[in-house]
Amino acid sequence: MTDDVISTGAAPKIGFVVVAAGRGERAGQSAEGPKQYRRIGDVPVIRRTLDVILAWPGTGAIVAVIHPDDGALMAAALASLSEAARARIILIHGGPTRQLSVLAGLDALAGTDITHAFIQDAVRPFIDEDLLDRCRAALIEGKAAVLPALPIAETIKRADPAGQVSETVARAGLYGAQTPQCFALTDILAAHRAAAASGRHDFTDDASIAEWHGLAVHLVTGSPDNVKLTVQRDIALADEKLTARAAAFPDVRTGNGYDVHQLVEGDGVTLCGVFIPHDRKLSGHSDADVALHALTDALLATCGAGDIGDHFPPSDPQWKGAASRIFLERAAEIVRERGGVITNADISIVAEAPKVGPHRLAMRENLSAFLGISLDRCSIKATTNETIGFVGRREGICAIATATVIYPGSAA
Repeated sequence: MTDDVISTGAAPKIGFVVVAAGRGERAGQSAEGPKQYRRIGDVPVIRRTLDVILAWPGTGAIVAVIHPDDGALMAAALASLSEAARARIILIHGGPTRQLSVLAGLDALAGTDITHAFIQDAVRPFIDEDLLDRCRAALIEGKAAVLPALPIAETIKRADPAGQVSETVARAGLYGAQTPQCFALTDILAAHRAAAASGRHDFTDDASIAEWHGLAVHLVTGSPDNVKLTVQRDIALADEKLTARAAAFPDVRTGNGYDVHQLVEGDGVTLCGVFIPHDRKLSGHSDADVALHALTDALLATCGAGDIGDHFPPSDPQWKGAASRIFLERAAEIVRERGGVITNADISIVAEAPKVGPHRLAMRENLSAFLGISLDRCSIKATTNETIGFVGRREGICAIATATVIYPGSAA
């Protein structure tokens, strides 16, 4: 049993089944498609759900179960993800019911090294890492089935077919179930297969299938924010919430970059794409444009995308002598793929010589062109090192860069 593995202290290998094959009739019709593809805070609901899952350190394989007609909608929802992030998501087609769609997703996980499955509704976009951590902690304690839930706060009434109240139900011990519902993969897969073989298709969630199959389901505290978007009003309220949050706390990020290159015998240096005649040149695998290298790192820093060496390793001969604008433009492309808008680029060049001032406007114009932003958002400053250190001895030139980018969503 998987529990035996967990009880020895081994970490669970968690895969997600994101259920997104439904038609969402209760949410009404929309040009944007079923509710999982409608935009809240200008981002598709399913993308918000997947972003949390992708960012959580405990996530392994991700299976997204979609309707056969929704391939283009899903591709559009994932378009701004990095190639590496998209590669982590396995897309499969679901069945005519949620239960059969989940079974298809579990079957897809069965061919991986995953030990535990988190089954998540695509239309619960407000899951958070704390909730996922609580679920994983229960698995580590040895629980085979874990259900996040909240106590029912409202008074519960049971009515007869005529709409008359027939009973007031005591709410003590009653809970509202949420997702992700979490299980040892072998156990929940066996339960789903048994339910399908028996012709049972009336279960309302995966925990009820687990209970029917004889698994003990352990409750953990859910999240009041982890609401399911069911009707049009739910979607409208979610959009209003995210739009207000983004307006109050926009996701503005700042990245810094630093680079230095040695000066050697030559005929000139290239800074911000401008060649300046000089009795020395900068040494490097590419054109050694220290200013653009620093700005490239600053842009990549705003979205945690590594540094220039990760994308353009100096050991790769294709970059020998390459114009550094290639590096900067690719960094800007990565930022935009992740939804970022570049709002400012600032570079400080530290050199005893050559003089940068006469070329400052041309450098700013280059930055404006390379980044696709207006000239007033591009700043170049220059200073000497007062004859101190390697810069002061004219052994090298260094540059410090700062980039400001606004990303979708909120920093709150």
